[in-house]
Amino acid sequence: MVLLITRLLLTALTLLVIAAYVPGIKVTGLYPALVAAVVLGILNILVKPILIILTLPITIITLGIFIIIINGALFWFAASFIDGFDVTSFWSAVLGALIVSVVSALGNLYIKK
Repeated sequence: MVLLITRLLLTALTLLVIAAYVPGIKVTGLYPALVAAVVLGILNILVKPILIILTLPITIITLGIFIIIINGALFWFAASFIDGFDVTSFWSAVLGALIVSVVSALGNLYIKK
């Protein structure tokens, strides 16, 4: 449980930092960042595998780079229905999703199970 809360807080804090530096992404406070982190986690668990399977041919052709577009689409989708978490363009969503992915991967290296 502590591991889950730590990862959630890491994602929420990453979203707050991204909002400060990436144009086109706005988070109004810690609560919307926490809600966005939970929603992004749920979307990554439930929807992302289905999208990867559906887009497998293009993902193979692009050598996996299309997954970045899928992450951006999920990031933008999450922002579309969370109050206080706004993304103005698709490319801002792609950049934000890329940064969240990198920070999460690095954070998971240091967070012990």
